[in-house]
Amino acid sequence: MHNKSVAELSRELESGKISSVELTREFLDRIKAEDKQYNSFITVTEDQALADAKTADEQRAAGKASVWTGVPFAHKDIFCTNGVATTAGSKMLANFVPPYDATVTANFRAAGAVCLGKTNMDEFAMGSSNESSFFGPVTNPWGLSSGDKRVPGGSSGGSAAAIAARLVPAATATDTGGSIRQPAALCGITGLKPTYGRVSRYGMIAFASSLDQGGTMARTAEDNALMLNVMAGFDRKDSTSVDRAVPDYTASLNEPLKGLRVGLPKEYFSDQLSPAMEQQVRNAVKEYEKLGATVKEVSLPHAKLAIAAYYVIAPAEASANLSRFDGVRYGYRCENPQDLNDLYTRTRAEGFGDEVKRRILVGTYALSAGYFDAYYLKAQKVRRLIQQDFINAFKEVDVLMSPVSPSPAFVQGANTNDPVAMYLEDIFTIAVNLAGVPAMSVPAGFVDGLPVGLQIIGNYFEEARLLNAAHQFQQVTDWHQKLPQ
Repeated sequence: MHNKSVAELSRELESGKISSVELTREFLDRIKAEDKQYNSFITVTEDQALADAKTADEQRAAGKASVWTGVPFAHKDIFCTNGVATTAGSKMLANFVPPYDATVTANFRAAGAVCLGKTNMDEFAMGSSNESSFFGPVTNPWGLSSGDKRVPGGSSGGSAAAIAARLVPAATATDTGGSIRQPAALCGITGLKPTYGRVSRYGMIAFASSLDQGGTMARTAEDNALMLNVMAGFDRKDSTSVDRAVPDYTASLNEPLKGLRVGLPKEYFSDQLSPAMEQQVRNAVKEYEKLGATVKEVSLPHAKLAIAAYYVIAPAEASANLSRFDGVRYGYRCENPQDLNDLYTRTRAEGFGDEVKRRILVGTYALSAGYFDAYYLKAQKVRRLIQQDFINAFKEVDVLMSPVSPSPAFVQGANTNDPVAMYLEDIFTIAVNLAGVPAMSVPAGFVDGLPVGLQIIGNYFEEARLLNAAHQFQQVTDWHQKLPQ
């Protein structure tokens, strides 16, 4: 059962071939037996999961089931979960137990899904390798047979690794600069970052409020569509949530792609992309041409400025958001502070990891008097230019296709002492977040035995088109079905 998709598991439960309790036990047993080598979970909620599975079986017996009733999944440990530790991968929140559910958490609970636990992540979602977590790095299931431990990508690396290792069929995730698409690509699964405002951020621990977006991770595009059906929608508790009708994202999955206009941004096929990676991406584009799509080159002229703009805006917002962790109200507090100043400084020095401190310092500097106009204001002007690039491109094409990352999963520790090299791992994903458009990663081949992801970028609120394009690709390829050895 652990090799089946969410859609297949739902049908198995509907037919009565297996109960939710049996299915949940199977996944819990796999987590116990296998996760020591991956470290993909921070918290496993075994007792609660089995209780929820029992309730789901009763609901199915009473004819009150949805697609998700009794289906196991996991939450990234950034979504507040009532009564369950929610840490954001940080010592600062290692003992934080929220008294409420995030909207995304509540939506899955209402749908009858069974949460197995909370997945590991880069601290406060800051990272591209899942090595900054207070709870230890996550190991990519791919590449272990060679003796090398590879990163799963970040910050949603725990969710991606757990799905790739078949410890869970699906998991929630968040994307601030590529944190869904990059780990999905490096772990050989399918991940979707929706349009900014499509999924409520209420109860999702903030990193950069104008960039953070909750999204989906699973093996197939169909499963991502089933997840988005639960997650998407307007929420009065979130001032950035968009009040717009939510379609059934599974309804258009099987529409043919004849006439689909695909654009290839020339800036994303540059010297920064390895030839082997480029070949896999271009091979995937050829499959779309066989399916009836037309392909043309387009330009995103300000794409080269995305990294610089992002690493001013995101740290600035992080500096503001993380100021609430002061040792006074909740979270970690240093022992025996001498005075209030000592409480603040030692709590933050001891509670935050190196990467979080680095970004707070950069962000505080960019927002300081005398530098605000030179850095933050200028970065926001560049952001507007990047957004206009996408608007112009979508006047010519329906979707854009590109690589997700410049190379496959790298060895753990390779970039930990070089922050700039780590930041450049997101070079093809960051512009999407600055513009707020939806994008996803789809498995599209292998380089040196490691997965490669194809990035599909869409116009605002056109997640259904992306899912349709990804699903049709997965009907004629089997990259998404490959298993790590």
